[in-house]
Order: sequence, then C-alpha cells, then structure tokens
Amino acid sequence: MTLSIAGKTALVTGGARGIGAGIAGTLAKAGASVMIGDIGVGNDGDESWRYQLADAADLERTLAQGDNIRATALDVTNADACAAAVRETLDAFGSLDILINNAGVVDSGPVEHFDEDAWDRIFAVNSKGLFLMTRAALPALREGTNPCIVNTASIAGKKGYPNMSAYCGSKFAAIGITQSLAAELAPENIRVNAICPGMVGTAMWLDHLLPSNATSTEQREEEFTAAMQTTIPLGRPQTAEDMGDAVLYLVSAPNVSGVSLAVAGGFEMN
Repeated sequence: MTLSIAGKTALVTGGARGIGAGIAGTLAKAGASVMIGDIGVGNDGDESWRYQLADAADLERTLAQGDNIRATALDVTNADACAAAVRETLDAFGSLDILINNAGVVDSGPVEHFDEDAWDRIFAVNSKGLFLMTRAALPALREGTNPCIVNTASIAGKKGYPNMSAYCGSKFAAIGITQSLAAELAPENIRVNAICPGMVGTAMWLDHLLPSNATSTEQREEEFTAAMQTTIPLGRPQTAEDMGDAVLYLVSAPNVSGVSLAVAGGFEMN
C-alpha cells in the first residue's frame, strides 16, 4: 500500500535548484502543492560562500516545473524565518503535510587549517536548520494528513572522508536527528526519514568538490560524468530526479520511519 500525495502540501527547504528542485518537481508532478523555501528567493544569489548559491534564474526554472509550486525567502539558521516560511505555506495552501529539510552547504579542507566560521555555518545550516525548521513546522504537521518529514543527509553521514570533518559531522548529526525524531514523533503518527545522496552533479560537486581545471560548466559536467563511470557501481552519477523519486517513496510509504536511504548507485552499501 502507498499513500497518495495528491492534494497534499509540501514545504521544501533549499528548493530553488539542485536536489531541492528535483524533489520539488517530483512532488508537484505527483499532485502535491509545493512551497519552496530558499535563501536565494529575493536575492541574486549568495556570494558569501565557497560557491554560488541559488539565484533568481535558478528559482525561475524550478517554478516552471508546475503551476502548483510557489516560493518564499528562507534562511533555515533563523528561527523567525522558519516560522515565517510555515505561515507563508499555510497562507498559500491552507495546510502542511510534508516537510522536506533539504537546505545544506558544504566546505572541505584539512582540519588543522579549517576556518571556524565555515565550520559553524555548516553545522548551523545542515544540523541546527533541521531542528529550527522541524520545530516551526510541527504544529502545522500535526494538523496535516499522514504527516511526514524527510531530511536530506548524505552518504557522508554514514562514512567519514578525509578533509570533510565539518560536512561529515553535520550529516552524521542529520542522521542522528532523523532517528531521534522518528522515535519521538511516532506516537503522533508523524514519520521521519532521510535520504543520503551520493554523487549528484550540483554546484557542490561541480564548483567545489571536483578537482578540475575546466573553464566551463559543460567541461566540468563532462569530467564529473566520466569520473562517476568508474567510481559508481551502476556506472553513472546520481541526479536530482533520483533524489525526488526516493523522497516520493518515503513520503508515500505509510509504515516506513527512521530510515536513512542511500541513493548512491551502489557506492554506499550497508
């Protein structure tokens, strides 16, 4: 048995592009009304990080995936902003049934030289953001239909990698938070799961994690795809749409909770 999500409402954080856009589009195509919450809404990108975050052009492409997708500004590290995003969702659609905690950032480097501010921001977005957004959404979720939460963790939340202490630590925390919330909210029939993406050709990989001398996005994408053919057992990188499919399963599976589902083409197995 699966639950239909037609007529349900989802709030997707970090939904303007990348994995979040893939999730938003999949849920919208399955019949849900979707509110995107993203720090790039109303801003022309965020140039304060190691790579360009979502901008107006990214958002426009994502909104074009369906007539039932809207957007609101959201900084998941700010409690008031989280509460405002929930209010915007309720004002627009009247309910909230699905929360997708997808917003995330990455940085890497040897721990001895790692910037403290970068460490704090990674944990603020990737870990504390789950807490602030879930806390803000819970009253509305309790009034929703078959409510559920899906957090975006990572295969880096299941295994540590060199020069990735901050990111891995924040994603290990995301999996721990997922399991704790699943146990805590089960008596209220609120399911909580996580997806653990593998190698997805988003800005995180193409602009930061993939070593490259390429001078264009097309070259970086070609190098990334070629590298994944030998790295991933299934022979291809993962896509944002793969993540959307995984989320759709988790939000429509009525007896699945506490799972951290690897979507990595066999690269991570447990």
